[in-house]
Amino acid sequence: MDYKAFYDDVIGWINQANQAAAKYGMHDEQFWAWVVDSSDKLCRKYQNHQLTIKQMLMLVRWLEEVYESMRERS
Repeated sequence: MDYKAFYDDVIGWINQANQAAAKYGMHDEQFWAWVVDSSDKLCRKYQNHQLTIKQMLMLVRWLEEVYESMRERS
């Protein structure tokens, strides 16, 4: 696996996640659909390599924690 290419894609995904959150809001189902869809595409791009799956799961959990933190402050 080309780790540099993968982590460049991860950086791109994080930037796109920020844009999707700004566009839809983290409370919107469209945002979470984008998260699931794009995570799946990135994992498949790297043949579901175990590192890829674990990295994306970590990022999705991180987004969930950010969302929960925002809800608690509201």
